[in-house]
Amino acid sequence: MDITNNDVLRRLRYAFDYDDSTMIAIFGKADCVVSRKAVSAWLKKDKDPEQEPCSDSQLATFLNGLIIKLRGKKEGPQPQPENLLTNNIILRKLKIALNLQAEDMLVILKLSGLVLSKHELSAFFRRSGTAHFRQCKDQALRNFLNGLRLKYRGLGDVDPEKV
Repeated sequence: MDITNNDVLRRLRYAFDYDDSTMIAIFGKADCVVSRKAVSAWLKKDKDPEQEPCSDSQLATFLNGLIIKLRGKKEGPQPQPENLLTNNIILRKLKIALNLQAEDMLVILKLSGLVLSKHELSAFFRRSGTAHFRQCKDQALRNFLNGLRLKYRGLGDVDPEKV
């Protein structure tokens, strides 16, 4: 099953325990006004007839807002949201927003059961078309989002020192 922009938005909301107001404020950080109704429609379950698809540019706007919320606004013109998002871009934006180093990302992935080498991870951040570029598949992104949930919402029986 493909991971959708709605899945990513729902998983991030849950991982960081954001309410509707916080979600709206994050969009606002990227100079985008969204209604509570729109956010609610994006967050509905896949089988809900009231669910609205979250576009690539809407998710990119949210991720840009998340970067600003967690890292602060940078000088100069703000980045424009991408019209076409890939899992690699989503992963890069989350890495920036959370100020993660490669080691941090590897631990988060390992929390969800995915073990990658530093070289495999760095291939996700290379420019498309270069020799060592690797496409981030849905399962890797899903594992990363699940690892974020485990890290920020609680680990259950997992001892983080043993990861």
